[in-house]
Amino acid sequence: MARTAFAYREEGLRHDTGPSHPECAARLVAIRDAFTAAKLDPPRVAVEPATREDLLRIHSREHVETVEETCASGGSYPDADTVMGKGSWEAALLAAGGAIACCKAVLDGACDNAFSAMRPPGHHAEEDRAMGFCLFNNVAIGARWMQRVREVGKIAILDWDVHHGNGTQHTFYDDDSIYYASMHQHPLYPGTGFPSERGKNNTNLNIQMSWGYGPKEWLAALDEQILPEFERFKPEFLLISCGFDAHRLDPLASQRLETETFAEMTARVKGLAGGRIVSLLEGGYHLEALSQSAVAHFNALRA
Repeated sequence: MARTAFAYREEGLRHDTGPSHPECAARLVAIRDAFTAAKLDPPRVAVEPATREDLLRIHSREHVETVEETCASGGSYPDADTVMGKGSWEAALLAAGGAIACCKAVLDGACDNAFSAMRPPGHHAEEDRAMGFCLFNNVAIGARWMQRVREVGKIAILDWDVHHGNGTQHTFYDDDSIYYASMHQHPLYPGTGFPSERGKNNTNLNIQMSWGYGPKEWLAALDEQILPEFERFKPEFLLISCGFDAHRLDPLASQRLETETFAEMTARVKGLAGGRIVSLLEGGYHLEALSQSAVAHFNALRA
């Protein structure tokens, strides 16, 4: 059984998006309570806030300052879906810091793999723009930290959130040391992620899922397209942008995955990168489907 660690901080609940926003604090409460109900008590990763230096490896200084000022003032941001309040700055720093802390824990041998259940999510955040509920690009921040601070070479990023991770793709599109692969519903927000977009030296892969696709199509895409590419690439580390919004119950998409599908996808990728894997929470907006899928994913990581 793998030694699987868990990153969670209550400060993530202080990112207040309002009473009707789908990306809400109740998401983390549901995951926390589901772990308790399943009698999961994994070792915790000690999470510290990301530093400004960590953020600036991915984001522009202007973007970081704009997010900080918007959070402090409680004002509005040009992207109406991406709400920020006084508790959002600390939560965002901890979500990015959680990515780094989990990567560090795996690299140091403190655990074999890790799952970070932190919010706000990150994969839509661009270098100079917050969007799609995302303030900072957590997975990109974690990847670049590993390369710059710990001298990790090639990194694979697997994004199975139902929405395309435009920010992650754009960050690494011309960087052939990072292979970004995404399975996502199309057409759907944000309208990006086309198969013709292959990146530098074919290190970008987009697989578009049509309305109503289920486990058969998703597992086939993983087995037949993504895994062969990752095995050719030979990554030293695997990061997962782990959204659970392709679940059949999710209100923001129209895919048909079951809770167990996320465990099956997890099991299929565990052999990559020598098992050095960090998974970061992205989307998932039906609370029961989200929480039960998170438990299934975690159990597959530690199996």
